[in-house]
Amino acid sequence: MTAMPALVQADEDETRWLAMARSDSAYDGAFVCAVTSTKIYCRPSCRARLPRRENVRFFAAPADAERAGFRACKRCHPQEGALDSPRELVGRICARIDASAGAAPTLEELGREFGLSPFHLQRVFKRVAGVSPRQYAAARRVERLKTELRTEGAVVGAIYGAGFGSSSRAYESAASTLGMTPAAYGRRGRGMRIGYTIAACALGRVLVAGTERGISAVYISDADAVLEETLRSEYAAAAIERDDAGAARWREAVLAAIDGGGTDPSLPVDVQATAFQARVWQALRAIPAGETRSYSEVAAAIGEPRAVRAVARACAMNQAAVVVPCHRVVRADGSQGGYRWGIERKRALQDTELRKRSAAGSTEDTENTEG
Repeated sequence: MTAMPALVQADEDETRWLAMARSDSAYDGAFVCAVTSTKIYCRPSCRARLPRRENVRFFAAPADAERAGFRACKRCHPQEGALDSPRELVGRICARIDASAGAAPTLEELGREFGLSPFHLQRVFKRVAGVSPRQYAAARRVERLKTELRTEGAVVGAIYGAGFGSSSRAYESAASTLGMTPAAYGRRGRGMRIGYTIAACALGRVLVAGTERGISAVYISDADAVLEETLRSEYAAAAIERDDAGAARWREAVLAAIDGGGTDPSLPVDVQATAFQARVWQALRAIPAGETRSYSEVAAAIGEPRAVRAVARACAMNQAAVVVPCHRVVRADGSQGGYRWGIERKRALQDTELRKRSAAGSTEDTENTEG
């Protein structure tokens, strides 16, 4: 874990000290106060005599203080019940965010409600949940929008039912997380006729689906049932049927790509996407097999150098694995980053393409030497 900057730590400890000095019960559960001269730790609200500031240390939970050699105060009993573990605390915060009918509570509002400084609350929440409270609230709002769109039918009603204050905010969020507008998501592939096939490949099992216009989905898994369930979930309103013969031309192109041969950038793709996603995916298809690009390099390639996170989201929303080769995109430090179908599969695709590229280069060198 990255160490907290010294000035930030000092500011937080000063806030804790002031809470302890005024015996503020609003901070009970946020931390405990340990006194080095007595080896006792207390709640912030404890009415015991205030010790010298230089003799006080702060811990996030009773267990932390006890591991450091302190024992619980017999006056305020800080180890009894009131203090949640970080996971329990974050669970309560999530429940509070989930219960908000309109706009999600702000970090300051959550801090006051749970007796934590906004900085400390955000730090604990992000360490446990992996996202900030604001990011969690945004994700939950989009999940509600998905549910409303599936059941409500009317887009406007679904938008406000999900807690969005305006249609523009809903469309902005949906564009980056649903992969399409709310209206398109509500259609869920309505009007599309999709045929699919499933085949064995070097990565397990692959589902290839398409319309008469092009490839609509390429999914990779170990189980056919998972592949079919994913297709029917993402295109819930489409007319879907297994069509091994009709989808054969798309299947052969995908299998060749998995085997390291790359795909023809002109191979037609028929997926629903925002204009931004379409630009990203077109840039990915221009990356030669056997090479990689960083998310920032892709952002620069489409003329949006500041949109690195949006590029990463577009990669995550890619429904046509291998054909749109998001496996060729890595982090700036060279590490893999995410991949919907598993990091090991991403690494295997890269390695296979690199071997094919190297072998082709060696053949060309030999022919040139002999010539």
